[in-house]
Amino acid sequence: MVSELIQVNTTVEHQEDGIRLGRLLVEERLAACVQIMGPIVSIYRWQGKIEETLEYRLSIKSHESLFSKIAALITANHPYELPEIVATPLSCCSAQYREWLLGELQYG
Repeated sequence: MVSELIQVNTTVEHQEDGIRLGRLLVEERLAACVQIMGPIVSIYRWQGKIEETLEYRLSIKSHESLFSKIAALITANHPYELPEIVATPLSCCSAQYREWLLGELQYG
């Protein structure tokens, strides 16, 4: 069981914004890896209207003790007024991947 490992997700409208956020997270050792997928279609209600937007999803691999710092960095550097910042535990992963991931993070 490796529940202390998390995957944080956020979305951005432009791939360049995702790359910039991903680099910041890895440079600050808040994430071991950031994968950028997309474009995806997001449908949501915002300020009373149904919106449909092409976005890019960032999948951020990290440790739960770093979530508040990750959320703060995303909030401070994100182009959206209210970015999605959600985390899910990684319940299983290979021992080798876990060791690598933890070795790339600044946590404790």
